[in-house]
Amino acid sequence: MESVAQSSCSPPPQEPALGRAQARPGWGRERVVVVIPTFNEGESIAAVVGSLPRDVVDRVIVVDGGSVDDTPDQARRAGAEVIAVGRGYGLACLNGAQAAATADIIVFMDGDGADDPAAVAAMVAPIRSGAYDFVIASRARGEREPGSMAGHQILAGLIAGWLTRLLYGVRYTDMCAFRAIRRDTLLKLGMRELTYGWNLEMQMRVARAGLAVLEVPVAYRRRRGGQSKVAGSWRGSVKAGLKIMSTFARVAMEPERGS
Repeated sequence: MESVAQSSCSPPPQEPALGRAQARPGWGRERVVVVIPTFNEGESIAAVVGSLPRDVVDRVIVVDGGSVDDTPDQARRAGAEVIAVGRGYGLACLNGAQAAATADIIVFMDGDGADDPAAVAAMVAPIRSGAYDFVIASRARGEREPGSMAGHQILAGLIAGWLTRLLYGVRYTDMCAFRAIRRDTLLKLGMRELTYGWNLEMQMRVARAGLAVLEVPVAYRRRRGGQSKVAGSWRGSVKAGLKIMSTFARVAMEPERGS
């Protein structure tokens, strides 16, 4: 089902390095790598890695931000490659994308067990077909387990989506970490945010480039262990909220490439 975030505009002249989606010969053989940023997700990461559909996923890279529990060991035992980086959500995502050198398509997801690994196939298929450049999951439009999301999280995603529509004509309903994009497209976006603003920055840069976007409703569950670094406390929520707002302002005020 096509979403409110669908965009069919051609890329503007100021983004010459990024082109619209197109079918690629032999797309069925394209390699999919799942990148999972983690910090103290030892209670859930093995189940997440083990539940990924291996008929779709070729590699799993867990990017650990300095966990003090057994997250890295659990991830390795479950079949993931593990790389260690410093703290920072965006830093982990960027390092994971760079490490996924064999990937044609990268899927980002969290390691807390809240995302449904079975949905990976639905996230990847529209990109493989050449119909879309960027596919993002929407928890707001999907079925949510009670207690899986706080009201302010849903509201924040809707507000950010509304503002993105004002700027670029693409309206998202969520800033969900569960998303898929071609690796070469991602690396051309010019991502700079190394903390919690990473997801919003990617969505804004994709929209500004005029790329084809699809939002897919997904089922969302309560985390399977540990505590959320964002929604788990008011301090975390406020800190993440401020970073997201500053990221929006920074990206919105950036001069267009080539201007």
